[in-house]
Amino acid sequence: MPKPRVLHLGDPIKYNHDLYARFAATFEVIRPSTTERARPEFKLALQERRWGTFDAIFRPFWNTGGEMGDWDEELIALLPESVKIIASAGAGYDWVDVECLARYGITYCNGAAASSDAVADATLFLLLAVFRNLRWSHAAAHSLSPIAFQDAHTHSPLTARNPATQTLGLIGLGAIGRTIAQKARAAFPGIRIVYHDVVRKSAAVETSLQARFAESVEAVVREADCVVLATPFAGRTLIDADTLKKFKRGGRLVNIARGGLVDEEALVQALEAGRISAVGMDVHAREPAVHPRLAADRRVMMLSHNAGGTVDTHVGFERLAMENILGFLGEEGKALTPVNAHLIREGDKRVRSLL
Repeated sequence: MPKPRVLHLGDPIKYNHDLYARFAATFEVIRPSTTERARPEFKLALQERRWGTFDAIFRPFWNTGGEMGDWDEELIALLPESVKIIASAGAGYDWVDVECLARYGITYCNGAAASSDAVADATLFLLLAVFRNLRWSHAAAHSLSPIAFQDAHTHSPLTARNPATQTLGLIGLGAIGRTIAQKARAAFPGIRIVYHDVVRKSAAVETSLQARFAESVEAVVREADCVVLATPFAGRTLIDADTLKKFKRGGRLVNIARGGLVDEEALVQALEAGRISAVGMDVHAREPAVHPRLAADRRVMMLSHNAGGTVDTHVGFERLAMENILGFLGEEGKALTPVNAHLIREGDKRVRSLL
């Protein structure tokens, strides 16, 4: 029997060499050239069936292999009908239309599980920053100004809070949200957790995290002292002007998900009006540009989309992408971290025998 064929997008693997040896022995791996990965040439190659048919697409690194841009229906429709699975590094998948992939019977797998620890650790840093006014204190100390130092020393504690006395609101309780809840509970005993997710978690999960379910995003923001966004971007702004008006006055916001989830202009206005008292941002709406008024505000702690950025995460991304394809195309017939499996139905354009 011929080996299943895998299209490898991006750089060669760097870390999991033993696993890759098994991967390469199990599949025929095809690697497009760098020029073939640019969108016009990539589309042409698919139209010409330059690589023939293949069963899977493998993208082991988040920062390479995406030169063709967004995976919309224009691109997805050109894939051979043999394609069953796309396994990619990275937690977010705003660059790929997972609903469209489902209509074509293609399972998409991400790498969120590999980045959960790193993102959760960075979230704890941002939680401390917004609850303790650390951006204000940090900037004042670095300013070398005794006046700024004394101002921060005297006044920043007046609105600072211990996280353990507060209510944390989580929007999204997937792999990353759950890890944030676990670490917050361990770091800040006594912290209260309320969450909303499109799918309510089991009673066992809620009990283990001591997390209470809320029926809507609005219910979370009304109650929480700090709201953390840990949900995928599905093309819709989640925190807009209307939602910000429903926040508890003086509430805080941390976004480690995707910048497009937040209307940044509305957020500036909410800060200036005192509705929001502090913001932590790893992600931004127009990366690599950041909002200048948010950047200038001493109540806003910003990172450069590095919450998941560790070597350990990259090792895990690479490994998990291979394991998803090995599991799905192997005897088990299932992926480890499918994102859109629940959307694939009988009657879609490409019904898979493994469904």
